[in-house]
Amino acid sequence: MTLETKLCPLGCSPNEILILTGEDLLHNIPGKFPVVKCLTCGLVRTDPRPSPEAIGFYYPDSYGPYSGTRITDGKGEAGRKTRWHHLLRRFADFRTNSIPPLPPGRMLEIGCASGSFLHRMASEGWSVTGIELSEHAAAAARSLGFPVYAGKVESVPEPSEPYDLVVGWMVLEHLHDPVDTLEQIRKWVRPGGWLAISTPDISAVEFRLFKERWYALHLPNHLFHFSRGTITKVLQKGGWDVKKIMGQRVITNILGSIGLVLLKGCPDSKLGRLFLSLPTAGLWLNVILYPVSCVMARLGQTGCMTVWAQRP
Repeated sequence: MTLETKLCPLGCSPNEILILTGEDLLHNIPGKFPVVKCLTCGLVRTDPRPSPEAIGFYYPDSYGPYSGTRITDGKGEAGRKTRWHHLLRRFADFRTNSIPPLPPGRMLEIGCASGSFLHRMASEGWSVTGIELSEHAAAAARSLGFPVYAGKVESVPEPSEPYDLVVGWMVLEHLHDPVDTLEQIRKWVRPGGWLAISTPDISAVEFRLFKERWYALHLPNHLFHFSRGTITKVLQKGGWDVKKIMGQRVITNILGSIGLVLLKGCPDSKLGRLFLSLPTAGLWLNVILYPVSCVMARLGQTGCMTVWAQRP
């Protein structure tokens, strides 16, 4: 497996400390990965990390976001489930993938996986396009009728018209060069256009509690580990004005982290595997935990954040 070492993307001189060494806990692919913190700007990153040529090894076709973003045709039991989800979302309003209040226009989703968010936005009147690294997931999104480019952002052709909105849900932390990517997509957005992203928040208390067993750490797929301060610096370096940062009203990563701790002590623990499955258990668990999630989101302690930024 090819690993590479890179300097801080904010241009800081080499000046960092090791804060932990972790491993792949979701797919159990071998390897040890150091996580370091830049003492100049505070940005935390995985270093050394898998190179761009090697990182695909850690994204099997069974990778959770690929299967978790498939949609149904709206018929039968699956269709009833989709309608119930819609009603519950309207009641609880805890969508983690939220965008600024905009009229429908042209939208690009980076890391669209199998296309569920493209489908949602198309149903609301948006003209949608996607980019997805996995050809397997991109094909699933294309089967829904959406134009999806399979490959890296750097290789995507210039759009024929500028976008009104670019979204990237849990994507920026996966990119080898987040600043360069932000600069590139800024050129694709009209002046005054918007960027909406989400990412884990390493400044939340759950990281300090669980450290290398934190479910949202997700090594080595997550190459960067942002706080509210460092995500702002990275976006500004990429040419974006940060307008709003919100804690997401979902706390199931804590349950997944408990599962990882239990499995460390006992790899065959059924309780550990149960807790580990809860972050992907579905909407019902988020509804049950919603009152607690609201309080923790207000305190900025849910472990994930959504950021809205605008092209000047």
